[in-house]
Formats: sequence, structure tokens, C-alpha cells
Amino acid sequence: MSILTVNSDARWQAQIAHAFSRAAPCYDALATAQRQIGQRLWDSLPHNAYKVLDLGCGTGYWTQQLAERYPHAQITGLDLAPGMLAQARQRYGGAVHWQQGDAAALPLSDHSVDLAFSNLALQWCRDIGAVMAELYRVLRPGGQAHITTLLPGTLEEIAFAWQRPEALLQPPNLASVEWAIGESDLTIARQAATVERFYYANLQAVMASIKGVGAQLPRAHANLTRADIAAAKARYEQLRQPEGLPVSYRCLTLQLEKSP
Repeated sequence: MSILTVNSDARWQAQIAHAFSRAAPCYDALATAQRQIGQRLWDSLPHNAYKVLDLGCGTGYWTQQLAERYPHAQITGLDLAPGMLAQARQRYGGAVHWQQGDAAALPLSDHSVDLAFSNLALQWCRDIGAVMAELYRVLRPGGQAHITTLLPGTLEEIAFAWQRPEALLQPPNLASVEWAIGESDLTIARQAATVERFYYANLQAVMASIKGVGAQLPRAHANLTRADIAAAKARYEQLRQPEGLPVSYRCLTLQLEKSP
């Protein structure tokens, strides 16, 4: 998951929104890892919820699942990328309220959400403290947030193959996330850090799996030579397992609660 280093939050957000909007048409076909990781949130969700937020909803896959799980709830799917929201509206229609917005400045009223759900979105937010403060603000007393996000070391095999670890997304480390949660006054009801590993037939399939979900190689790789690609393939082959070429996601699963 690599993007250009930028100097301002506004430019960073614009670049993220552009990358994910561009990826939107093929996102679902390539989001196998993202969907499997999101599934680990499902069993822990509460039995009832009446105002539900899917934070970083993408093309709306999980938003629609939430709408089916909570048929009497008001469901909001929020994403930074207009292209993702366009896909969501096209696929799932108007039963869900689709909203463009920033996780660090949610366009929602105080105490307006029973349940916040967020699968692999918060690692793209530069100010995790602001995100947690906003979750605390919009959750009603007794409300819950169920989150998966990524930790440093994600996609380490790709960094090794291309010899560009600095080009990959550097999400907040566990200590930073825990600090942000503590500062927000949310409490951690459940927490688990795991490594999810997925396998692909070749380097082309590996890169398709991350490009297709909004991650882009930096512009420095735009003019890769055949020798560059051959060297990356050779390095990656050193990591091959019987199942294929590995891609690791270091995941943090959280259940957060706001005191009643």
C-alpha cells in the first residue's frame, strides 16, 4: 500500500481519495484479503443497533451487510473517495445514506451513532487521535466501535521485493493507537493483534491485489526497467511458500466502547 509522501493533510487526503476512486470499479473483485479480515468483526457485533456508521465504507459491501443485519436501523456509509461512493450508490441504491467525509472531522451530530463499524480504513488517517476523538463525539453513551486497522510491518514482503520499505504506507504503531484511544476517553473492550497471510501465484497477482484496492506504487517506479522487475521477482521468489508468494497484513482488531 504505497503512496507519495505529501506535505499537507489536504493534499494527502486528495491523493487518497483519487487513488481509491480510481480503484473503485475493480475493488470488489480484488479485495479478497480485505473481506476476509473484515469477517472477524462480524461475530462480535451487538444484537441490536439503530443508527449505524460504516466508516470508510468503500464500495459498500459491508454497509449492505450491516443494513441486512439491522433491517430497522438508519445506516450511513461514509468514505473520503467519491468514486467509491458512486459505486456503492450504483450497487446498493438509496436504502443507505451515503456520505462523503473525513474520519478526522465526521459530518455527523454529537451522540448520533449506536454502532460504528470500520474495516481497514483507519490506517489511511494521518491523525489517529483526531479519529478517536471524533468517534467518541458521535457515539451515544453506551455506543460501540468495531474496528480493524493495520500495523507497521504490513506488506513487508513487497517492501523486500522492491527494496523500497519507505514507499509503503506507515500506519500508527500499537502504542500510538492505544494512546489515542486513551486520550479520547473510549475504553477498549476487546483487542487482538494478528498476522493475516495471503498467497498469490506470481508478482503480477501480488501487485494487482494491492493496486486494485487503492494502493499505488510511488511515481519513482513509473519507469521501471525490465531489470528492475526481474530483480524484484527474484527477491520475492526467495519468500515463496508451497501456497504461493506471501503477502502479510498485520491487523489490529478493536472493540471500543463509550461509557454509558
